[in-house]
Amino acid sequence: MKRMSRVEQRARRVPKFNLVSLMDIFTILVFFLLVNSSNTEQLPNTQSLKLPESVATEKPEETAVVMVTDTDILVQGRAVATIEEVMADESLTIPAVREELGRISERIIGISTKTIASKKEVTIMGDRKIPFKLLKKIMTSCTFAGYDTIFLAVIQKASQFKEE
Repeated sequence: MKRMSRVEQRARRVPKFNLVSLMDIFTILVFFLLVNSSNTEQLPNTQSLKLPESVATEKPEETAVVMVTDTDILVQGRAVATIEEVMADESLTIPAVREELGRISERIIGISTKTIASKKEVTIMGDRKIPFKLLKKIMTSCTFAGYDTIFLAVIQKASQFKEE
């Protein structure tokens, strides 16, 4: 009788699940998704800028961003000069832009700013109607600050020609 009761107790027990391996798999999956979800750069979104259109095929990388609005020039979101001052000045460069780009390497906080500082690449975002004289001053300032690769932010449009 005792023996039969032991057999019945074993039959009534709920089997135990080992959740450790399942938790390990989900942890690895979460880390994988977190690391691989940020492989493209998100340029600052401004509704006031109308970027030029292009058939560019390369995806943007993480770089320093110089943005030209209707009134100001911003480097990494920080206003450094007004367009009126820059256009009135006859020099070839914009000292405030050059200095702010130079300070980027001093303000390394995390991996993304370290990447930006080490690449020495800059993306210029500006309305399609900005004067070429202003664009030339900004590009010259970037070059004098040590940024040898300059990208212009554009909106991608469909190519007119089919690839054969």
